Order: sequence, then C-alpha cells, then structure tokens
Amino acid sequence: MNDRQDPYDPYAAQEQQLIGYDAYGRPVYGQVPAQPAPSAPQYEQQQYGYDYQGYNQQQQPQQYYAPQPAAQEYGQQDYAQAPGYGYDTQQTQQWIPQQAAPQQAPEQAAPEPPASAERRTAQVPEPRRPDGEPEAGRDYRTEMFAFIDQPDEDSEDVIDWLKFTESRTERREEARRRGRNRVVALIVVLAVFVVGGLGYLWYAGKLPFLDGPGRDKSGATAAAGAQKRDMIVVHLHNTKKGGTSSALLVDNVTTKQGATVLLPNALGVSNQDGSATALGKAVEEGGLGTREALDSVLGTQIGGTWRLDTPFLENLVELVGGIEVDTDTAVPADDAAKTPAVAQGQKQSLSGPMAVAYATYRGQGEPEAKQLERVGKVLQAVLRKVPSDPKAAAVTVESIGQILDPALNAQTLGALLARLGEHAKVGAYRTDLLAVKADGTLTDEANKKVVKEVLGGSVAAAQPGASPRIGLKDATGDEKAQVAAKATLLNGGYTFVDGGKADKTAAASQITYQDDAQRDRAIEVAKTLGLPETVVKKAENVVNAEVVVILGKDYKAS
Repeated sequence: MNDRQDPYDPYAAQEQQLIGYDAYGRPVYGQVPAQPAPSAPQYEQQQYGYDYQGYNQQQQPQQYYAPQPAAQEYGQQDYAQAPGYGYDTQQTQQWIPQQAAPQQAPEQAAPEPPASAERRTAQVPEPRRPDGEPEAGRDYRTEMFAFIDQPDEDSEDVIDWLKFTESRTERREEARRRGRNRVVALIVVLAVFVVGGLGYLWYAGKLPFLDGPGRDKSGATAAAGAQKRDMIVVHLHNTKKGGTSSALLVDNVTTKQGATVLLPNALGVSNQDGSATALGKAVEEGGLGTREALDSVLGTQIGGTWRLDTPFLENLVELVGGIEVDTDTAVPADDAAKTPAVAQGQKQSLSGPMAVAYATYRGQGEPEAKQLERVGKVLQAVLRKVPSDPKAAAVTVESIGQILDPALNAQTLGALLARLGEHAKVGAYRTDLLAVKADGTLTDEANKKVVKEVLGGSVAAAQPGASPRIGLKDATGDEKAQVAAKATLLNGGYTFVDGGKADKTAAASQITYQDDAQRDRAIEVAKTLGLPETVVKKAENVVNAEVVVILGKDYKAS
C-alpha cells in the first residue's frame, strides 16, 4: 500500500510530498525535486450536491490536482531512486475526479519499488482544461460525473393517492356500466319473450280481441270451409224435474281449439214431414231426425248424438273425481228432489249430485239462457278432468253404464272427449250461446259469429245428396203469404230453412246467392215462386242456406 511508510525503506527518510493520486484515488507521495518548477493550476471548490448515502447531507468538496512537471526527472533516475506505484499501468493519460484529502494528516505511505519514467508519467492525471475551452473540445466520460437522485416522499404519497382515487373512480364507473348492461340485457330478453309469446298467441288465434293471420275481419277463419271439425250434439235430460238442455261439442282439428255451443230450446227446426217445430219439443218427443234438422238449419255435419241423462252426468262427475266451477248463484237444497245445496263463489268444488243440481237450476223468472250457461260451465269443468289418453277416456265413458247411440260408440266418444279435454286444460276452449229470435230463427249476429266462425256452417257443408236448402225471410207483413211460399218450396223439393220475419217490410222481393254455382238454382227458385228473374242477384245471404228468399209485398200467393 502507498498510504503507509515502510520503516526499512531507505527512501523513507527523505522528504516525502503528495505528488498526486493513482487511478484508484489513492495518494501518491514522492521526493520534491531541488529545482523549482512551476506548478499547474489547481481547481478546487468543485462541489456536487448530495450523494446517495447521505440524504440531505452535503458532501465535502472535491479537489482535482494536476501532475508536477518534476515527473519528467523521475524518468531520468534509476528505479531504485524514485518511488513507483508497483503496477504496470500502460494507459493513456486522463483526468479522473478525485476526492479531497481527509482532514486528518494522512499517514506516510511506504514507497514502492521504482518504476520507469513512462509508467510514472501514465499514472499522473492530466491537468484539467480551463473553463473557457470550447464544449466541442472537451473529453467527458461517464465516470467523471455523479448523478444525484433525490427521492421526494411527499410527491410519492401524492402520486399514490391520485392513483388510488383514480382506480376507485374507474371501478365505480365500471360497476355502473356493468349494471346498466345487465339491466338493458334483461329488458331485451323480457321484451323478446313477451313479443314472441304474444306473436304465437296472435298467430294461433288465441287472443280474444285480435285476429290471427288465419282470420278475417269478422273474426271468422278465412279458410273456415277448409277447416276440419268434429262435433256431436248433447241432449241433457232432467229425469227428476223434467226438461231438456242441448249443446254442441265442437273440436276444431285444424286450429286445435274446442267449443261448446249452447242451443236454446226455442230454436226452430223442421220435422221429418217438413213442418216447423222447436228444438226442445223435438228432443222430448224422441229426437228422431233432430240431428239432420240441426244440420239443415246450421249448415253443419254433426257426427252423432249423445243423450246424457242426469244420473249418468252424476256418475261421470264422480268418475273424474269431482269438478271445480265458478258458480254465479247459490242453489238451495231440494229435499223433495234430494238435491244438495250449492254455494256461490269462485272455484266451488262440486260432487256429482251438486253438479247436476247446479246445471239444471233455473231461478224464478230467469231466462233459459242463464240455465244453459250453467250447463256449459259444468260440461267444460268435466272436460278438464277427462283423461287425455283416448283409451282411458273410453274406459271412463264405458264406466258410466249408459247405452249409447249406435252411431256414437264409447271409443269414438272417448276419443272426442279426450281431445276436447286437452283444449280445455290449456285454455283453448270457448262457450257460446246461439241467439235466436222469438220465432225461433237465428239472429243475424248469431248467424255471422257463431254459425260461421265456431261451427263453420256454410252451404257447402250440407250433406251430400241432400236437397238444396232454401232460406225464407218474410218481409210482406202477411203471415198467409209466408205460409204459402213455404208450402210452394217444400212441394218443389227444396229443404226449407226458416229465416223468420224481417225487421221491416219490403215492397219488392229479392233472391240472393253467394256462390256463383248457385245462380242457376236461384233462378229456378224465382220461377217456382212466380217471381221475375230480375229479383235474383249475388249478395251475402242473411240466412245460412244456398239460396235465400226475402219475400216482399210483390209476392202473390197462388
């Protein structure tokens, strides 16, 4: 080491003086030459702010030393006469920033073996260039500078706080955005579900106030004639108190809907001899030919007749396990007829005897329509409890113990009831009352809404090979003229359909047809009645028949 003196070194006794620093910043001592030499300018007071190890503590100023010109003389002396560094440092001369000498007096470093003048010259740093030298001429290196990093704890805290608040705000905004997206997605899904459901119900024609694509403006199906319907007529006989109630059970196979059409006893039908009678009277007299008479009036094709006496209705209700009905009135118990009381209210549980009592009840002064509506409620409630399997439904029908019409066996009836029950279970079921006038003829509204829409009645639905159906509406105001015209039509081989009386009289008669194929027949009817051909025209028939005659005052009975 150069910073300690060797007590056995012969040069140690000579005067030693700091002549510079080596490449590692250690002090280098040597003998001062005898002759005076100009000394190189020294640049002191070079101060650098703060180092890394002393935060907020100022370092001691650094000093730079220029080499003594006397180093030239060391090269002329022998190695044994001059101190050296003890290192082979063949490198170019350069200035290196040096630290200031410590305040304490440094210990005398022991001289090392003498080195050549070339080595000593390379080990002495060059003098620093004056401040006035141009920037381009300076030779700087990275080891000549110290860059100070001054961390600011307050600044870091502020930056951390800003990052925290910013991230928290972003998280809140992201949460709000996700919440809005979820709400929007939920609304879209619900809207699609509602629109899809309503669209299906509309297309299927199950919405009560909207017509699907298969329906025309009047609510009837556009292709009513092409739709397949299976229907039977039911005659309920009250074996205890007397009286009958009739209804049509309709299964629309095409639209998969069911319906009950209640038939008033006052509905006018024709006997086998062509004479007019009321439906209720015809049923009580045995009902022979009643199904065909209904087909003639309604333009339908009824598949069979089901005579259902009240004891068999009671058994049927018991077999299906009872029914639930929204009763519109309370039915008092009848000890003489041995009928139980029925309470009024929603979803009343009815046993077999209670169902019969409610279906046959007609209050004092009530119209027949009220009692028919109760029959319709009981029938629909029974259909909801009938098994959906046709075979199981047939077993239920057989278990009633009733002897059926040969044209309607248990298998056929059971299959129809099972299909109607499916419609009733899903709500695709309706009950309509066929409105009639006091004379037993259909009202215009009943003819348009119920007959054509529900029953699909039309002139094309007449039985094959049957005689043409001719409707007659009297607008003469003379009952004798109507009777004479009816007799003339029956004698001409036509099937008479009573259209009743017109709301007001008409001066001229009119004969209408809807289908162009019926034009020739309409002309024949005019000739049969003694009317001119000019009264025939194509128009909507007000009576459900192939040809309709509106008899005016110009008709002269023969």
